[in-house]
Amino acid sequence: MPDTARIIIDGKEYEYPIITGTENEKAIDTRNLRSDTGHITFDEGFGNTGSCLSDITFIDGEKGILRYRGYPIEQLAKHSSFISVAYLIIYGELPSAAQRENWRENIRREASLHTGMNSMFDGYPTRSHPMAILSAMLNSLGCYYPHMASNNRQQDVEHFDNAATLLISKVRTIAAMSYRTEKGLPYVWPRSDLRYTANFLHMMFSEPYNTYEPDEDTVEALDLFLLLHADHEQNCSTSTVRMVASSGANLFASVSAGVSGLWGPLHGGANAAVVKMLMEIERDGDDGTRFIQAAKEGKARLMGFGHRVYKNYDPRAKILGRAVERVLANMGRKDPLLDIARRLEQEAINDPYFVDRKLYPNVDFYSGLLLRAIGIPLDMFTVMFAIGRMPGWLAHWREVAIAPKQRIYRPRQIYTGQAKRDIEEV
Repeated sequence: MPDTARIIIDGKEYEYPIITGTENEKAIDTRNLRSDTGHITFDEGFGNTGSCLSDITFIDGEKGILRYRGYPIEQLAKHSSFISVAYLIIYGELPSAAQRENWRENIRREASLHTGMNSMFDGYPTRSHPMAILSAMLNSLGCYYPHMASNNRQQDVEHFDNAATLLISKVRTIAAMSYRTEKGLPYVWPRSDLRYTANFLHMMFSEPYNTYEPDEDTVEALDLFLLLHADHEQNCSTSTVRMVASSGANLFASVSAGVSGLWGPLHGGANAAVVKMLMEIERDGDDGTRFIQAAKEGKARLMGFGHRVYKNYDPRAKILGRAVERVLANMGRKDPLLDIARRLEQEAINDPYFVDRKLYPNVDFYSGLLLRAIGIPLDMFTVMFAIGRMPGWLAHWREVAIAPKQRIYRPRQIYTGQAKRDIEEV
């Protein structure tokens, strides 16, 4: 007999099945609750609500586990690359050598943008935020590929492979051009001889007659950053992509909405907030000791600690912490902010105040320091997040699009406004 849960309302008992996931996570299937009882569940922020069944990413926040399609993130970080992981997330398996080379070649071929988009970039004022440009341009990109952005679900699914390749490739080109628009710099076109991450750095930092040649350590570090951000289950931006997709919207519109969701400081902007915090600590002449005490007294907020899902050390933070040290060592540089971050980490993970509250470093605690070491400016941090998250958004759009029973996402609410009232006649 399958497991069930019983809910008693007004003395009447209702029975609902329990769904068990691959890793034994449990959910009460309340899809018929409202029709059966007239009641809904109230779960502000959806912290206890499962919105979908998904095969893409597994997280156990209590144990600090993250897996893409079953593979531990630690193994993928050590043995794979962003492009291979993008293929894994979208299609379910790591590519063979032939598949990987074909995938890379297709992405390489799609790197450039239609020249008609140049005037669109030119129309933005300098100092426009790169995330605003990225969101708008990704949506506009669909105008150049109307057969891929038809809002005809069957047609858009048929063209998904080409659209996915195109978006993974062009998102970095748009991102680089967004940065150069903000800075008032001339655009730099992609090179056919460079791989994914190196090509992005070339488009970001090359100048006329002064081509930027990134060293291999920098390329590997940025590739690792992208890999670690490729998907993270039902976060705000991914849930936004799925919600927009559920309306039948095309892939371009859906990922554009994902960028907007990611832009918020509580989501994609958190790594920039960590760096700003560390800079303020340095300016105050503190090594982190006074700041920790202020955080315990409620007078300061320790950014980059704690997570909505993780109640343990975020596995991505461990990997990135080591990567920052490696990059700086290879450059022969030191960053005083990293020293402060390490002190904050050691103080916090050994302090009962933070341990009892399960506040451990999350991915944002070190990701900003890594981007800073590479030379990425603060207002581009969230753009880098978006480039990395693109494979996850694509995979989740596809899950929604090919689901046999498609329903538009439509949460319910508890109305707390005025009761019925009439207009008084004058």
